[in-house]
Amino acid sequence: MKHRIVVLGAGYAGSYVAGNLARRLSPADAEITVVNAVPEFVERLRLHQVAAGQEIAAPQLTDVFAGTAVRLRLARVTAVDPDRRVVTVADADGGGELPYDTLFYALGSHGDDQRVPGAAEHAFDVSSRPAALRLRERLDGLGGRSEGGSVLVVGDGLTGIETATEIAESRPRLSVTLVARGELAARLSAGARDHLRRACARLGITVLEHTTVESVEATRVLCADGTALASDATVWTAGFAVSPLAAAGGLDVTGDGRIVVDRAMRSVSHPDVYAVGDSAYALGDNGLPLPMSCASAGYTGMQATNSAVGRLTGRKAGNTKLEYVGNHISLGRRDGILQLVDGEGRAKPKYLGGRTAARVKAGILRMSLWTTSHPTFCLPKRGLRVTAAAEGSSPRTEPSARKAVA
Repeated sequence: MKHRIVVLGAGYAGSYVAGNLARRLSPADAEITVVNAVPEFVERLRLHQVAAGQEIAAPQLTDVFAGTAVRLRLARVTAVDPDRRVVTVADADGGGELPYDTLFYALGSHGDDQRVPGAAEHAFDVSSRPAALRLRERLDGLGGRSEGGSVLVVGDGLTGIETATEIAESRPRLSVTLVARGELAARLSAGARDHLRRACARLGITVLEHTTVESVEATRVLCADGTALASDATVWTAGFAVSPLAAAGGLDVTGDGRIVVDRAMRSVSHPDVYAVGDSAYALGDNGLPLPMSCASAGYTGMQATNSAVGRLTGRKAGNTKLEYVGNHISLGRRDGILQLVDGEGRAKPKYLGGRTAARVKAGILRMSLWTTSHPTFCLPKRGLRVTAAAEGSSPRTEPSARKAVA
């Protein structure tokens, strides 16, 4: 019987894992199924551009996995049962249970709009393509008004900064305000913060610092100091949250729902489950938790793939780097910030800004898209034999495993 591998989610981490597993494991032994709610690969790093009105192509997952034995199932995951080794999905045909021997949990994250009253009902976000398109539709409506309109971006993390600057540059008739709970971009170096302030001034963005939003209404937000800020479109970027499915299924999770994994990216409570990307609580080589990011998705995905292939074939699974080297921030299409961090995650004094940083960011985006759309590009054409399909068995590599499989 083939070893059944199920990958939940086809974002940056899930697509990478599925394609590389398909390349490295013999299709005679391993059956790989990817479950994803939509048929396209979504460039989440560019959804603020989609919201601002730019056309960003979304590759079809069938094209991403073309030439591999990966099976794509378009469905929404509704439950995970790691004790029975099944996931429950819902699709156009009614869905059902999908059994697995090894599970890769890569469902990512979404905007955290549950902590403040009214945010879920009245605010927009850019954590998914449908959400970004809803915001774009709202901005289109505001742009057609003679008096323009006001856009309030709550949250000065990377997503909030990129969203505010992109909207301000693409839609200059709109009045954009960026709300920061503390000092604007406090985690950046002093020079990078100054660069950001100059960019906001150039784009006409009003920055409100040390401002806490306590509730969101249809046409305004209410702040802790009693201030009411008028808003025709409130964009919520104040943090991200993960799906509650892992916790509901009994996996060991953190307080915010991320799956606790070991160095191999295996769940500490259910070793047949690997967690990657934003869904995983993984410690980096510096002993600190890896942040939710595209870079972390790449590192954790690579480590999980190596670990699983090693476990299933008996080959030694080496450790990949688990590090976070910095932040690349776009400030519209012609400006940006590249901020490196030290081993403790603190911003280094020097930064790169301006058009050069914007070009670097554009290059990173192109590379991320290409490698995700071609997840098997760097691997030799060989398929290792799976010899440990059953839980608790001792994996070993048969002599035939060293031969390439067509």
